[in-house]
Amino acid sequence: MNRKDWYLEYEITIDRPGLLGDISSLLGMLSINIISINGIDSARRGLLIRAQSEDQIIRLQSILETVETIKVRKMREPKLRDKLAVRHGRYIQRDHDDKKTFRFVRDELGILVDFMAELFKEEGHKLIGIRGMPRVGKTESVVAASVCANKKWLFVSSTLLKQTIRKELIKDEYNADNIFIIDGIVSRRRADERHWQLVRELMRLPAVKVIEHPDIFVEHSEYSIEDFDYIIELRNNPEEEITYEAVDKHNLFHGQGLDGFGGFDF
Repeated sequence: MNRKDWYLEYEITIDRPGLLGDISSLLGMLSINIISINGIDSARRGLLIRAQSEDQIIRLQSILETVETIKVRKMREPKLRDKLAVRHGRYIQRDHDDKKTFRFVRDELGILVDFMAELFKEEGHKLIGIRGMPRVGKTESVVAASVCANKKWLFVSSTLLKQTIRKELIKDEYNADNIFIIDGIVSRRRADERHWQLVRELMRLPAVKVIEHPDIFVEHSEYSIEDFDYIIELRNNPEEEITYEAVDKHNLFHGQGLDGFGGFDF
């Protein structure tokens, strides 16, 4: 029978020496392997475990329900958030009302890169939007995640290093294994119909597309926020408001268009 991975998370109700050893011994007696383990927040532990049959998991859950020192919070097939929680010791934040929106701050760039890299490794179409103020780390995170996922990235529109507005790709670049990066502000304000035709071609390609400033991107296009599979919000601090008003006023006053963003979006 094929082995299957599970995610177990429990809350410690009575902390005592040897508790983790007892749980590990129980898993060993049930022939369940521990893949990885880590503390989750302050009083919880998360484990990725592997069992040969679901009966082993049922027996484990039944036994753990009788243990007074812990309370089982999750026992399920591991989701991406579970795997990341075990790796980093905490859950990534997700919007309570919009489950496809995930929030990060700049101090969590490592977790963000890991999260996006896992998304990039998945096959097929995926549309990811990333919100954030200039120089917060959007572009560098996307590039770093592409490297971690062993994927090639292509800037279709960008302000990184220099103004980039692609109107065509060479044949080898139409590869569903590539990561296509589009800056919604650049595409909206500086691009012509040839660029938008390229964007439409890429949107039909079964590949990963990352749209920086997705709200600006959808304002004057046939696409909507509902088309996105994931929305990532990156802030300098949890209280920072993501707004484009200050940028718009700066560009209008100086007559600089997109150059008001500067050369880098780090």
